[in-house]
Amino acid sequence: MLLTVVSFLIIFSIVVISHELGHFFTAKAIGVKVEEFGFGYPPRIFGRKFGQTEYTLNWLPLGGFVKVEDDPVNNKGLSSKSAGKRLLFFSSGALVNAILPIILFAFALIVPHDVLVGRVNVEEVVPNSPAAEAGLVTGDTILSINGQEIRNTAEFSRASQLNLGQSIEITVLHADQTQSIVSLTPRWQPPAGEGPVGISLQTLDYQITSESESVLKAIPLSVKQNFETLVLFKNSILGLIMGSVPFDVVGPVGLAQMTGDVARAGVGPLLEFTAFLSLNLAIINLLPLPALDGGRIFFVFIEWIRGGRRISPKVENLIHMIGFFLLIGLMLTVTFQDIIRIAGN
Repeated sequence: MLLTVVSFLIIFSIVVISHELGHFFTAKAIGVKVEEFGFGYPPRIFGRKFGQTEYTLNWLPLGGFVKVEDDPVNNKGLSSKSAGKRLLFFSSGALVNAILPIILFAFALIVPHDVLVGRVNVEEVVPNSPAAEAGLVTGDTILSINGQEIRNTAEFSRASQLNLGQSIEITVLHADQTQSIVSLTPRWQPPAGEGPVGISLQTLDYQITSESESVLKAIPLSVKQNFETLVLFKNSILGLIMGSVPFDVVGPVGLAQMTGDVARAGVGPLLEFTAFLSLNLAIINLLPLPALDGGRIFFVFIEWIRGGRRISPKVENLIHMIGFFLLIGLMLTVTFQDIIRIAGN
């Protein structure tokens, strides 16, 4: 329990504070006064003022915020700045959350970590599946996908998910020790229990090896991993739309439970999980929904379309306020469901 709470507080703090620091330093850079830097949402636990900014810790651990001067008459107000500077301010938090995973993935690669390495054997092929149509049979060994060595079933699954709807080339070692390259296309909407390719795999003759990359190798690999995570996120969204991925939302309590499970697997998986959360926050925060950064960016674009004529600040603030309370209500509802689910289990 203690590991779950501590690990969740650490990764939540890293992701949220880095996001808000993006807004904070951007505000300073464009000449906007920062009135409050808050961790969590009110009611307030305590606060301390340094310079012009009050730093606060609040009771609702659902995020954080940077409150800035917004008087359009005051040259330190955000509303007095150009549309370009306001766009930079609103997008800066998500930008930091998008860059942070590159650093975290790099550390995960540098830190010594265990890897399962073995022979990926085809145990079963589903009739009429992409695997069957490509000629894969029970007893085949998967060597690589698109030239990338496959060392365990997890790597095969990841490669399949990254290439949904796209043709991939699989290098196969057959039972008679001959090799061939087959092409198939992982499915977006496979029948239940079949998976995108339609095969059952098992890692045989495996061993656990410890790996650690150098800094020079880790950086480009982390950039690649960051891009692949974006692709997986995009594929998940499309899967939700198509109905092939179940809609499953977790709140802070469910997220804390997941964090504890990952933390028990080691430092590397926890770093990767933190990177994944940071990237998710970046994407979600840019959605054009009221109260989110993406919603505020949307209003700046409306202003640009209207030739510089802004929507009434009172109307915009009201829309964001309604959106904020709806989001908080949603988070509290999901949190309540998490508690019931965990208690039931």
